[in-house]
Amino acid sequence: MRCISVSEFGGPKVLRLLNGMPTPIPKAKEVLINVKAVGINPVDTYIRSGVYANKPTLPYTPGKDGAGFVMQIGDNVTKVKKGDRVWFFGSSTGSYSEFCICHEDNIGHLPNNVDFNSGAMIGMPYLTAYRALFQKGKVKRGETVFIHGATGGVGTACVQICHNCGVNVIATAGSEDGERILRDMGVTKIYNHRNEGYIEEIKKNGERIDVIIEMLANVNLVNDLSILSPNGRIMVVGNRGPLDFNPRLIMQTEASITGVMLMNSTWREREEQIQYMNEGLNNGWINPILWKCLELEYAKDAHREIIENSGAKGQIVLTVNPTVNNAEYVPTPSL
Repeated sequence: MRCISVSEFGGPKVLRLLNGMPTPIPKAKEVLINVKAVGINPVDTYIRSGVYANKPTLPYTPGKDGAGFVMQIGDNVTKVKKGDRVWFFGSSTGSYSEFCICHEDNIGHLPNNVDFNSGAMIGMPYLTAYRALFQKGKVKRGETVFIHGATGGVGTACVQICHNCGVNVIATAGSEDGERILRDMGVTKIYNHRNEGYIEEIKKNGERIDVIIEMLANVNLVNDLSILSPNGRIMVVGNRGPLDFNPRLIMQTEASITGVMLMNSTWREREEQIQYMNEGLNNGWINPILWKCLELEYAKDAHREIIENSGAKGQIVLTVNPTVNNAEYVPTPSL
Protein backbone atom coordinates (compact mmCIF):
# COMPACT_ATOMS: atom_id res chain seq x y z
CA MET A 1 0.00 0.00 0.00
CA ARG A 2 1.17 3.54 -0.78
CA CYS A 3 0.53 6.45 1.56
CA ILE A 4 1.78 9.88 2.52
CA SER A 5 3.49 9.94 5.91
CA VAL A 6 4.42 12.76 8.28
CA SER A 7 7.16 11.86 10.77
CA GLU A 8 7.87 15.39 12.02
CA PHE A 9 5.96 18.66 12.12
CA GLY A 10 7.00 21.44 9.75
CA GLY A 11 6.61 22.65 6.16
CA PRO A 12 5.39 20.77 3.07
CA LYS A 13 8.71 18.92 2.73
CA VAL A 14 7.86 16.72 5.71
CA LEU A 15 5.26 14.94 3.53
CA ARG A 16 6.82 11.72 2.25
CA LEU A 17 5.45 9.01 -0.03
CA LEU A 18 5.90 5.50 1.40
CA ASN A 19 5.45 2.24 -0.50
CA GLY A 20 4.80 -1.27 0.73
CA MET A 21 2.96 -0.24 3.91
CA PRO A 22 0.57 -2.78 5.51
CA THR A 23 -3.10 -2.36 4.61
CA PRO A 24 -5.24 -1.58 7.67
CA ILE A 25 -7.91 -4.01 8.87
CA PRO A 26 -11.43 -2.73 9.68
CA LYS A 27 -12.79 -3.43 13.15
CA ALA A 28 -16.46 -3.52 14.19
CA LYS A 29 -18.51 -0.73 12.54
CA GLU A 30 -15.49 0.20 10.41
CA VAL A 31 -14.99 0.09 6.63
CA LEU A 32 -11.86 -0.35 4.52
CA ILE A 33 -12.03 2.01 1.54
CA ASN A 34 -9.99 1.80 -1.65
CA VAL A 35 -9.34 5.53 -2.04
CA LYS A 36 -9.58 6.95 -5.55
CA ALA A 37 -9.50 10.68 -4.72
CA VAL A 38 -8.48 12.67 -1.66
CA GLY A 39 -9.99 15.98 -0.55
CA ILE A 40 -7.40 18.56 0.55
CA ASN A 41 -8.49 20.92 3.34
CA PRO A 42 -6.65 23.87 4.91
CA VAL A 43 -6.84 22.16 8.30
CA ASP A 44 -4.51 19.46 6.90
CA THR A 45 -1.80 22.11 6.59
CA TYR A 46 -2.43 23.44 10.11
CA ILE A 47 -2.06 19.96 11.61
CA ARG A 48 1.08 19.20 9.60
CA SER A 49 2.72 22.47 10.63
CA GLY A 50 2.34 21.57 14.31
CA VAL A 51 0.30 24.66 15.26
CA TYR A 52 -3.03 22.83 15.50
CA ALA A 53 -4.39 22.37 19.01
CA ASN A 54 -4.89 18.60 18.70
CA LYS A 55 -1.68 17.16 17.32
CA PRO A 56 -1.69 13.55 16.07
CA THR A 57 0.87 11.02 17.25
CA LEU A 58 3.85 10.85 14.90
CA PRO A 59 4.17 9.34 12.36
CA TYR A 60 0.74 9.81 10.84
CA THR A 61 -1.00 9.87 7.46
CA PRO A 62 -2.86 13.17 6.84
CA GLY A 63 -6.35 13.64 5.52
CA LYS A 64 -9.95 13.14 6.56
CA ASP A 65 -11.88 13.38 3.27
CA GLY A 66 -11.99 11.23 0.16
CA ALA A 67 -13.97 9.00 -2.16
CA GLY A 68 -13.59 5.46 -3.47
CA PHE A 69 -14.89 1.89 -3.27
CA VAL A 70 -15.78 -0.13 -0.19
CA MET A 71 -13.25 -2.98 -0.17
CA GLN A 72 -13.99 -4.70 3.14
CA ILE A 73 -16.39 -4.23 6.05
CA GLY A 74 -15.92 -4.99 9.71
CA ASP A 75 -18.43 -6.71 11.99
CA ASN A 76 -21.87 -5.14 12.43
CA VAL A 77 -21.57 -2.75 9.46
CA THR A 78 -25.06 -2.16 8.03
CA LYS A 79 -24.93 1.13 6.11
CA VAL A 80 -22.64 0.09 3.23
CA LYS A 81 -21.56 -3.10 1.51
CA LYS A 82 -18.51 -4.26 -0.38
CA GLY A 83 -18.26 -2.64 -3.81
CA ASP A 84 -20.29 0.48 -2.95
CA ARG A 85 -19.09 3.80 -4.37
CA VAL A 86 -18.75 6.18 -1.41
CA TRP A 87 -17.58 9.58 -0.20
CA PHE A 88 -16.33 9.84 3.35
CA PHE A 89 -15.24 12.15 6.13
CA GLY A 90 -13.15 11.54 9.24
CA SER A 91 -10.87 8.69 8.21
CA SER A 92 -9.19 7.31 11.34
CA THR A 93 -6.06 6.18 9.47
CA GLY A 94 -5.70 9.12 7.05
CA SER A 95 -7.07 9.53 3.54
CA TYR A 96 -3.76 10.43 1.82
CA SER A 97 -3.43 6.75 1.13
CA GLU A 98 -4.37 3.95 -1.24
CA PHE A 99 -6.52 2.35 1.47
CA CYS A 100 -7.97 3.86 4.64
CA ILE A 101 -10.33 3.06 7.48
CA CYS A 102 -13.50 5.02 8.18
CA HIS A 103 -16.39 4.52 10.60
CA GLU A 104 -19.58 3.63 8.74
CA ASP A 105 -21.39 6.64 10.26
CA ASN A 106 -18.99 8.96 8.42
CA ILE A 107 -19.70 7.55 4.97
CA GLY A 108 -22.12 8.70 2.27
CA HIS A 109 -23.18 7.04 -0.97
CA LEU A 110 -21.80 8.40 -4.24
CA PRO A 111 -24.18 8.19 -7.24
CA ASN A 112 -22.80 6.56 -10.38
CA ASN A 113 -23.02 9.83 -12.31
CA VAL A 114 -20.80 11.69 -9.78
CA ASP A 115 -17.05 11.22 -10.21
CA PHE A 116 -14.65 10.44 -7.38
CA ASN A 117 -13.00 13.88 -7.55
CA SER A 118 -16.35 15.49 -6.77
CA GLY A 119 -17.04 12.97 -4.03
CA ALA A 120 -13.69 13.74 -2.39
CA MET A 121 -14.65 17.41 -2.09
CA ILE A 122 -17.88 16.82 -0.12
CA GLY A 123 -16.75 15.85 3.40
CA MET A 124 -15.41 18.62 5.59
CA PRO A 125 -16.39 21.61 3.36
CA TYR A 126 -20.03 20.70 2.79
CA LEU A 127 -20.69 19.28 6.26
CA THR A 128 -19.13 22.39 7.80
CA ALA A 129 -21.26 24.61 5.57
CA TYR A 130 -24.43 22.77 6.59
CA ARG A 131 -23.51 22.95 10.28
CA ALA A 132 -22.72 26.67 10.07
CA LEU A 133 -25.87 27.57 8.16
CA PHE A 134 -28.51 25.40 9.81
CA GLN A 135 -27.36 23.56 12.92
CA LYS A 136 -25.69 26.67 14.37
CA GLY A 137 -26.82 29.64 12.27
CA LYS A 138 -30.52 28.64 12.10
CA VAL A 139 -30.79 30.23 8.66
CA LYS A 140 -34.30 30.51 7.26
CA ARG A 141 -35.69 30.84 3.75
CA GLY A 142 -35.77 34.46 2.64
CA GLU A 143 -32.95 35.59 4.91
CA THR A 144 -29.69 37.01 3.56
CA VAL A 145 -26.34 35.34 4.22
CA PHE A 146 -23.07 37.20 3.73
CA ILE A 147 -20.23 34.75 2.97
CA HIS A 148 -16.98 36.50 3.80
CA GLY A 149 -14.46 34.64 1.64
CA ALA A 150 -16.76 32.54 -0.51
CA THR A 151 -14.43 30.97 -3.09
CA GLY A 152 -12.89 28.15 -1.03
CA GLY A 153 -14.43 24.76 -0.29
CA VAL A 154 -16.70 25.84 2.57
CA GLY A 155 -17.64 29.10 0.86
CA THR A 156 -18.72 27.54 -2.43
CA ALA A 157 -20.61 24.86 -0.49
CA CYS A 158 -22.46 27.60 1.42
CA VAL A 159 -23.41 29.30 -1.84
CA GLN A 160 -24.88 26.11 -3.32
CA ILE A 161 -26.76 25.18 -0.15
CA CYS A 162 -28.22 28.69 0.19
CA HIS A 163 -29.39 28.75 -3.42
CA ASN A 164 -31.03 25.36 -2.96
CA CYS A 165 -32.88 26.54 0.14
CA GLY A 166 -34.13 29.93 -1.03
CA VAL A 167 -31.61 31.93 0.99
CA ASN A 168 -30.22 35.17 -0.48
CA VAL A 169 -26.44 35.37 -0.92
CA ILE A 170 -23.96 38.23 -0.74
CA ALA A 171 -20.35 37.12 -1.08
CA THR A 172 -16.77 38.29 -1.26
CA ALA A 173 -13.83 37.04 -3.30
CA GLY A 174 -10.16 37.95 -3.31
CA SER A 175 -9.43 37.84 -7.03
CA GLU A 176 -11.01 38.27 -10.45
CA ASP A 177 -10.97 34.49 -10.89
CA GLY A 178 -12.83 34.15 -7.61
CA GLU A 179 -15.41 36.71 -8.67
CA ARG A 180 -15.92 34.80 -11.92
CA ILE A 181 -16.50 31.55 -10.01
CA LEU A 182 -19.15 33.23 -7.86
CA ARG A 183 -20.88 34.75 -10.90
CA ASP A 184 -20.91 31.34 -12.59
CA MET A 185 -22.58 29.97 -9.45
CA GLY A 186 -25.34 32.55 -9.73
CA VAL A 187 -24.20 35.06 -7.09
CA THR A 188 -25.23 38.56 -8.19
CA LYS A 189 -23.94 40.63 -5.25
CA ILE A 190 -20.15 40.23 -5.09
CA TYR A 191 -17.51 42.37 -3.37
CA ASN A 192 -13.73 42.02 -3.57
CA HIS A 193 -12.36 41.95 -0.02
CA ARG A 194 -8.90 43.00 -1.24
CA ASN A 195 -10.24 46.37 -2.39
CA GLU A 196 -9.99 49.21 0.11
CA GLY A 197 -13.39 50.60 0.94
CA TYR A 198 -15.42 47.47 0.15
CA ILE A 199 -17.00 47.57 3.62
CA GLU A 200 -18.09 51.17 3.08
CA GLU A 201 -19.52 50.14 -0.28
CA ILE A 202 -21.59 47.43 1.41
CA LYS A 203 -22.90 49.97 3.92
CA LYS A 204 -23.65 52.49 1.16
CA ASN A 205 -25.68 49.90 -0.72
CA GLY A 206 -27.80 49.34 2.38
CA GLU A 207 -27.46 45.56 2.34
CA ARG A 208 -29.49 43.78 5.03
CA ILE A 209 -27.38 40.92 6.37
CA ASP A 210 -28.95 38.40 8.73
CA VAL A 211 -26.10 35.89 8.96
CA ILE A 212 -22.38 36.12 8.21
CA ILE A 213 -20.24 33.06 7.49
CA GLU A 214 -16.75 34.16 8.49
CA MET A 215 -13.62 32.36 7.21
CA LEU A 216 -10.97 34.66 8.75
CA ALA A 217 -12.31 36.09 11.99
CA ASN A 218 -9.06 37.62 13.25
CA VAL A 219 -9.03 39.91 10.20
CA ASN A 220 -12.72 40.49 9.49
CA LEU A 221 -14.77 40.20 12.69
CA VAL A 222 -14.84 43.91 13.53
CA ASN A 223 -15.92 44.75 9.99
CA ASP A 224 -18.56 42.03 10.18
CA LEU A 225 -20.08 43.63 13.25
CA SER A 226 -20.26 46.97 11.44
CA ILE A 227 -22.41 45.62 8.58
CA LEU A 228 -24.54 43.06 10.43
CA SER A 229 -28.24 43.84 10.79
CA PRO A 230 -29.80 44.08 14.28
CA ASN A 231 -30.03 40.67 16.00
CA GLY A 232 -27.83 39.16 13.28
CA ARG A 233 -25.63 36.09 13.73
CA ILE A 234 -21.98 35.58 12.88
CA MET A 235 -20.72 32.03 12.35
CA VAL A 236 -16.94 31.81 12.82
CA VAL A 237 -15.72 29.00 10.57
CA GLY A 238 -12.06 30.04 10.25
CA ASN A 239 -9.50 31.99 12.27
CA ARG A 240 -5.71 32.35 12.21
CA GLY A 241 -4.81 34.45 15.22
CA PRO A 242 -5.91 36.56 18.20
CA LEU A 243 -8.11 39.62 17.97
CA ASP A 244 -8.51 42.75 20.10
CA PHE A 245 -11.87 44.49 19.75
CA ASN A 246 -14.49 46.35 21.75
CA PRO A 247 -17.37 44.06 22.84
CA ARG A 248 -19.68 47.09 22.73
CA LEU A 249 -19.86 46.42 18.98
CA ILE A 250 -21.75 43.24 19.84
CA MET A 251 -24.08 45.08 22.21
CA GLN A 252 -25.04 47.77 19.72
CA THR A 253 -26.88 45.36 17.41
CA GLU A 254 -27.39 42.57 19.99
CA ALA A 255 -25.44 40.34 17.65
CA SER A 256 -24.61 36.70 18.30
CA ILE A 257 -21.17 35.26 17.53
CA THR A 258 -20.91 31.48 17.35
CA GLY A 259 -17.89 29.30 16.74
CA VAL A 260 -18.32 26.39 14.33
CA MET A 261 -16.30 23.21 14.73
CA LEU A 262 -17.46 20.24 12.67
CA MET A 263 -15.76 17.72 14.97
CA ASN A 264 -18.16 18.73 17.77
CA SER A 265 -21.16 17.35 15.86
CA THR A 266 -23.17 14.68 17.63
CA TRP A 267 -23.81 11.41 15.80
CA ARG A 268 -27.40 12.51 15.24
CA GLU A 269 -26.20 15.82 13.75
CA ARG A 270 -23.68 13.96 11.58
CA GLU A 271 -26.41 11.65 10.30
CA GLU A 272 -28.49 14.71 9.38
CA GLN A 273 -25.53 16.29 7.56
CA ILE A 274 -24.74 13.18 5.54
CA GLN A 275 -28.38 12.55 4.64
CA TYR A 276 -28.69 16.11 3.33
CA MET A 277 -25.56 15.72 1.16
CA ASN A 278 -26.70 12.36 -0.19
CA GLU A 279 -29.98 13.95 -1.25
CA GLY A 280 -28.13 16.89 -2.84
CA LEU A 281 -25.88 14.55 -4.80
CA ASN A 282 -28.83 12.47 -5.99
CA ASN A 283 -30.79 15.58 -6.98
CA GLY A 284 -27.82 17.06 -8.82
CA TRP A 285 -27.53 20.47 -7.18
CA ILE A 286 -24.29 19.74 -5.32
CA ASN A 287 -21.44 20.57 -7.72
CA PRO A 288 -18.08 21.00 -5.95
CA ILE A 289 -15.70 23.43 -7.66
CA LEU A 290 -12.44 21.70 -8.65
CA TRP A 291 -9.45 24.03 -8.64
CA LYS A 292 -6.54 21.66 -9.23
CA CYS A 293 -6.06 17.90 -9.44
CA LEU A 294 -2.66 16.40 -8.54
CA GLU A 295 -1.40 12.86 -8.03
CA LEU A 296 -0.85 11.55 -4.51
CA GLU A 297 2.93 11.94 -4.59
CA TYR A 298 2.52 15.70 -5.10
CA ALA A 299 0.74 16.25 -1.78
CA LYS A 300 3.45 18.71 -0.71
CA ASP A 301 2.70 20.86 -3.76
CA ALA A 302 -1.00 20.84 -2.90
CA HIS A 303 -0.22 22.04 0.63
CA ARG A 304 2.10 24.74 -0.67
CA GLU A 305 -0.62 25.93 -3.03
CA ILE A 306 -3.10 26.28 -0.17
CA ILE A 307 -0.63 28.16 2.03
CA GLU A 308 0.77 30.52 -0.61
CA ASN A 309 -2.22 31.19 -2.89
CA SER A 310 -3.54 34.73 -3.20
CA GLY A 311 -7.18 33.70 -3.35
CA ALA A 312 -8.94 30.34 -3.24
CA LYS A 313 -10.63 29.17 -6.44
CA GLY A 314 -12.43 26.03 -5.32
CA GLN A 315 -10.74 22.92 -3.98
CA ILE A 316 -7.65 20.81 -4.63
CA VAL A 317 -7.88 17.03 -5.02
CA LEU A 318 -5.26 14.28 -5.01
CA THR A 319 -5.88 11.27 -7.24
CA VAL A 320 -4.67 7.86 -6.14
CA ASN A 321 -3.38 5.53 -8.86
CA PRO A 322 -3.71 1.96 -7.56
CA THR A 323 -0.94 -0.55 -7.01
CA VAL A 324 -3.63 -3.15 -6.28
CA ASN A 325 -6.61 -3.08 -8.62
CA ASN A 326 -8.56 -6.21 -7.80
CA ALA A 327 -12.18 -5.97 -6.74
CA GLU A 328 -11.82 -9.19 -4.73
CA TYR A 329 -8.71 -8.03 -2.85
CA VAL A 330 -9.00 -8.65 0.91
CA PRO A 331 -6.15 -7.53 3.19
CA THR A 332 -4.60 -9.98 5.61
CA PRO A 333 -3.21 -9.07 9.01
CA SER A 334 0.48 -8.11 8.97
CA LEU A 335 2.73 -10.23 11.18
